[in-house]
Formats: sequence, structure tokens, C-alpha cells
Amino acid sequence: MRAKNLIVLVSILLILTACGRTATAAPPTAVPTQTPIPSPTPIPTASTPLVILVLPADMDQPTSDLYQKTVYDLASGSGYRFQVRNALTPTDLVDPTLKVVIALPPDPGLASLAPTAPAVQFLAVDIPDLTAGGNVSVLAPDSQVELPAFMAGYIAALVTEEYHTGMILPQGDQDALRAYNAFVTGRRFYCGLCNTFYYTPITYPTYIEIPPDEDPARYGGYANVLINDRDVDTLYIYPTLAEDEFLSYVGTTGALLIGTHTPEPRPGGWVATIEPNPIKAIQLAWPNLIGGQGGLSIQSPLGLTDVDPALLTPGRLRLAQETLDGLLAGRIAPTAP
Repeated sequence: MRAKNLIVLVSILLILTACGRTATAAPPTAVPTQTPIPSPTPIPTASTPLVILVLPADMDQPTSDLYQKTVYDLASGSGYRFQVRNALTPTDLVDPTLKVVIALPPDPGLASLAPTAPAVQFLAVDIPDLTAGGNVSVLAPDSQVELPAFMAGYIAALVTEEYHTGMILPQGDQDALRAYNAFVTGRRFYCGLCNTFYYTPITYPTYIEIPPDEDPARYGGYANVLINDRDVDTLYIYPTLAEDEFLSYVGTTGALLIGTHTPEPRPGGWVATIEPNPIKAIQLAWPNLIGGQGGLSIQSPLGLTDVDPALLTPGRLRLAQETLDGLLAGRIAPTAP
């Protein structure tokens, strides 16, 4: 009996001892993590390829900053060093790391300097009387007539009530007639038949021709025919006729204007300027320059500048830019078949 009681007592003690223990959690197992190693950023050295941008010292600061940023971004993206000069000397070309020179007017003497550095590619931006060849590439003179006229017709229809648009062109100029065809096509691209709400015997867009021997002081009378007699609200004047004084006069009539260069001072009613974009041209030429391909004649693509946001509002500007992009990409034909 005593032995049985001892067994019971020992059992109770074992149970109480077990209940009094506190479970100890096992320490967490560390999970190894892999921290991404950042890509090394190349640090330019004295042996890194070099590009030099030559800018005039008197260039306005915003324009200078834009060119510098453009070429700096291209250079750094390709692992090049970047320097700016206000002139170019034979000593600059001795540097064996120099690979690219981009120069703006005045001409630093590229025709004589380029042959002394055959391993360097030169790009002349808007430097007159310089032809492409050898290791010299140039931005070609602007010879586009259909593309800006198409965009002028499109934008004119976009901003003009009842689509009363018109064009002034030189008489007997076949390029100008092609431009007028593009102007009509641009208008049609925006609004199809462009039916007006009120009946008019005039078919829009309409145009008037100025004889080649006409005195420029009398150009205003031709504009008056379109504006007053034919009720044209928005005009595109062919570039060879678009003298600043003439554009300024049209700006006093209340008509809207679209052109390929912005007069100084800017006329009233100026909607936008459709002009070559040298910044974009430099970006397009860059792969050829660093690839050692020279002697190219590069056409600057068009861009929209000097936009009046009260006339070409942000929404309208977006439509115009999308159309211009399609035009430059070849998805839109600038003239009717």
C-alpha cells in the first residue's frame, strides 16, 4: 500500500514539473538576402572619347543651354566626354581622343580644319556655304515646301471658325503650287469636306498669286483681297513672300497667321511657327557621327515653335503634334494623289 502511494506521489510531481516549464522558441533561421549590386558608372578619364561643341559667345543663354544639354546628354549616354568652345583651333584637333565636333555659326573654319583631323567627324549646324563631304556632315538647307504647307493647312482648319482659310503664293512658281496642294490636303485631313454652316460662293481654302515683278510694298493689297473680299480668317504666306514687314502688316488686320519663321517683332494673331528643328537633327545624326560615318547631308525634321496657347490650345497642339509626327514618319502623305 505504501509503495502504491509512493508511485502516485512521484507521478504527481512529474506532472507538476512538466506544467511549470516554459516553452522556449527556437531562434529564427536567418534567410540570406541578395542585395543588387549597382551597375558601375563610367568615370571619364583622359583616354575617354571626346566631343566638342562650338557655340558663339553671344548666343542667348536659353538657346545655348539647350544645345549644351542636348550634346551633353548624347555624349554621356555614349560614354564620351563633353567640352564647349567658342572657337576651334588646330591645337584642339591634336587631342587623340577627339572624335566628334559639332559647330554652329560663325564658321570656325571647318573646310580647312577638317582635312587635318581625318579621324574626327564634324557636323556643321546651319553654317552657310559649306557642303557635305569627307568627314564633314551638314544640316541641309531647308528645301521642304509640302510638309510645312500641309501642317499650315491642318492647323489653320483646326483654329479657324467655318474653315475660312487661305494662302498667298508667288505666281508661276511650281514649288508654291505643290505647297498649295499640300495646304489643301492638310485642311482636308483635319476636317474632310469641311462643310460650312452658312452658304458661301467661295470655295475654301482659297488663294491669291502675287506676280514675280510686284513691289513688296504692295503685297498688303493682295492680303486685303483675301481678308476683306473673300472673308479669309487665317493665312499661310509662302516662305519666299513672307517678309517681316509684310507679315507685320497682316498682323494688324485681325487675321491669324501661320509661318515658317517667326518675325521680329512677332505680329498679332501669330498662331505658330513650323520650322526645322536642329536639335532633333543633331540627335538623329549622332549615331552616324560616333560610328565614323561622315559626308552626310542631313535634313532637319520640322517642329512647332512660338505657339500661342490662346489660339493653339494644349489640346489642339497635341492633335497638331500627333499629325506632325505621323507626317514625319511617312504615315501621312502631304499631298493628294
